[in-house]
Amino acid sequence: MLRLHRPTAASLCLSLCAVMLSFVPSAALAEPLLAGVAVSNITPDTTRYHVPLGGYGERQNAPAIGVHDNAMAKALILKQGDKKFALVTSDLLGIPRSLRDEVLTRIASTGITSDTLMLTASHCHASTEMNAMNRKNVFDNKAIGIFDESLLIFTADRIAQAILDADKAYQPVRVGTESTRVEGLNRNRRDDPIVDDELTVTRIDTAEGKPLVVFVNWTAHPTYMNETVMHISAGWPGYLQREVEGFMPGALCMYTNGAQGDIAPRGGEGPSPFAKAEDYGRKLAVHVLDLARQIETGDDPLLAYSMSTLKLPERTAPPALLDAAGPEYGLTPENITAIVEATAPEASYLGVLRIGDLLIVGIPGEFTSSLGVQVKQALASSGAKHPIIAGLANEWISYILPPEEYTQGGYEPGVSFYGDQLGPVVVSQAIDAGKATWSVH
Repeated sequence: MLRLHRPTAASLCLSLCAVMLSFVPSAALAEPLLAGVAVSNITPDTTRYHVPLGGYGERQNAPAIGVHDNAMAKALILKQGDKKFALVTSDLLGIPRSLRDEVLTRIASTGITSDTLMLTASHCHASTEMNAMNRKNVFDNKAIGIFDESLLIFTADRIAQAILDADKAYQPVRVGTESTRVEGLNRNRRDDPIVDDELTVTRIDTAEGKPLVVFVNWTAHPTYMNETVMHISAGWPGYLQREVEGFMPGALCMYTNGAQGDIAPRGGEGPSPFAKAEDYGRKLAVHVLDLARQIETGDDPLLAYSMSTLKLPERTAPPALLDAAGPEYGLTPENITAIVEATAPEASYLGVLRIGDLLIVGIPGEFTSSLGVQVKQALASSGAKHPIIAGLANEWISYILPPEEYTQGGYEPGVSFYGDQLGPVVVSQAIDAGKATWSVH
């Protein structure tokens, strides 16, 4: 069931309510928007923990040998009247349900529930392996990562701390959003001509006009950190965020990936994976900073959100799985069904958040660019000014492709666990939920 939440109306004199209510615009009735922000270091101590890095089965669960740069979790809690919603970004490969559940148990005192939490991952390929934090991963398969309860608890504690800290630091804010096209910084790695090259930036200022948060949405895999990298790193999203924060002192830069299922970064140059990631992050930061400085923020933006159950087709092992992903992830005809059923949920989360002109649709997996563009265009046609996809939100279910892509084979269809109709099924629900949330006044 879709649950919508509206901002609380300001109290009106009862004797005048019947006369005046129909003449007062809904925006005028909204209470001021408050925001609390905080950051937490989620980098495990590699001398204390065995930390497998996510993204490549070739690493065979080998531990990280050190830390190049820290992985972070950043919390933004928005509050309007008695409504409260937490948006959390993290430098992780993905969010297993075990991690989300553990975070929720730790933040109960804030009043934030599963319905009011969007937890996202940048899809970094040099931070903690998501399956190492998945309690359903009981297969002792080094290629997909070995579950470690201590890593799960450590990461949940650190993410929850950011939320708890943000819940203590509310202040009135102003919000503005702008989007632009950036050519040459991403490409479709399956040779599909559709590439989402839209950069969207939301700036959240204090009441005095000082930047508090720069929220960035851009679509590309963080794959400069290849399988040879054995130091923890936030990859190019980490460089991007640090660069923006360096040029906008006092502001917290938060990043969410888009429909990056078939999108690779393009243009990072340098003699090593770290050099390429740094170069790419800085190049993207130039565009982010330019756009952020053009934004005009406004008072009392509308806050609306919804969380619904994402209904999924029946789980199935894809035909391409053994050929494309089997060798990397140690999959065989004997273990495929068990692994798919354990790692792919029967249903998932579909979260939507509206902050003023920004509409965030959280997809719990890796959308291909064509599907992301389809959702964004449909929502824009319905009046949404700046719709975006937040990929890898709340959970990782698999790659999500259109039917024609699913049947073509290759890596992405080999890690898509719900058959050829998964793409249309998710797109339809995402559009409906986005339209419903945008229409709240």
